[in-house]
Amino acid sequence: MRHVFAASVIGALFAGSGLGAQDRGIQDWGTVVELYTSQGCSSCPPADRIFEQIADRDDVIALALHVDYWDYIGWKDDLGSPAYTARQRSYAQEWQARNVYTPQMVVAGVKEFVGSHPVVAMDAIAAHPAQNNPVQVSLRRTGDVATISATAVGAVPARALVQIVRYTPRITREIHKGENAGKTVVYRNVVTSWAEAGEWNTSQPLSLQVNVTGDEPVVAIIQDGPAGAVLGAVQLR
Repeated sequence: MRHVFAASVIGALFAGSGLGAQDRGIQDWGTVVELYTSQGCSSCPPADRIFEQIADRDDVIALALHVDYWDYIGWKDDLGSPAYTARQRSYAQEWQARNVYTPQMVVAGVKEFVGSHPVVAMDAIAAHPAQNNPVQVSLRRTGDVATISATAVGAVPARALVQIVRYTPRITREIHKGENAGKTVVYRNVVTSWAEAGEWNTSQPLSLQVNVTGDEPVVAIIQDGPAGAVLGAVQLR
């Protein structure tokens, strides 16, 4: 059962060591772009290269989720997680798609396409600018405590899902087996955790605190359920 957050709630998602003395990070708003990829997928490296360029854009929150369903063909993706496969399958169920595939990009939770098509990717990002999001969200970090604030400024559902995401900005892997044997691939913004903080009653402003540790960027995503439209998103890098 998820908790419903209204005006002010304090939660603990990642074990923290307490409050620090100063705010940390640069706050960026952007269009959420998810790339579902795998080290074991022969068609993924071109998409990974496109994603590398997208990850440097100030108007994008780029998140690479490595799936695990290609591990059987000879190379286990050590960045993969069944949780990210489950998230991708949730989208497929929402869209009544028969299968999941890689490389797949999902923009703003509403537009999906083959991730190796750069023109399609750029057009989809342009069509879903963050300034059109119906939720205004901000994120501040003081020591090991991140504070998420949000207000509905447009049409929103009665309940929205609050999520916290962490990622590693750059990882390089030498792949020795499987379909990509012999390749060295640079992976950008590799998601290391994606956690639900709870549900927000959107009729009231949100103020939510969660414990975070380490130096990885922190992303707050407010979404219409786990596989719906992204209503607002912000990151601290």
